[in-house]
Amino acid sequence: MNDTIAGNLHVANDVLADMVGNAALECYGVVGMAAPNAADGIAKILPASRLRRGVVVTTTEVGVHVELYVVIEYGTNINTVSQNLVDQVTFALSEYARVPLDGVEVHVQGVKVRK
Repeated sequence: MNDTIAGNLHVANDVLADMVGNAALECYGVVGMAAPNAADGIAKILPASRLRRGVVVTTTEVGVHVELYVVIEYGTNINTVSQNLVDQVTFALSEYARVPLDGVEVHVQGVKVRK
């Protein structure tokens, strides 16, 4: 598998969003993903089948820009969990998808006690 094949590989933003959502849920302190537009001001945890809705992936001239909307566990350090999320998502996108990264933003939509 060391052969190089000429050409370009294009990965859809939805595929990247699925990768990011799965990487985010593996982080300690993350309870779930939330919808980016909480109309009523209350963050609802999305079911696993809709992880993609808590992730916004946009393509810029520099690379891929990711915004995560998460609900974290009560009692965890928000800054530490956010930094772990950035590190995990950066690793997943750069190692597995091999896409250039423009940045990762974490939006904490709520805090919840894990059951």
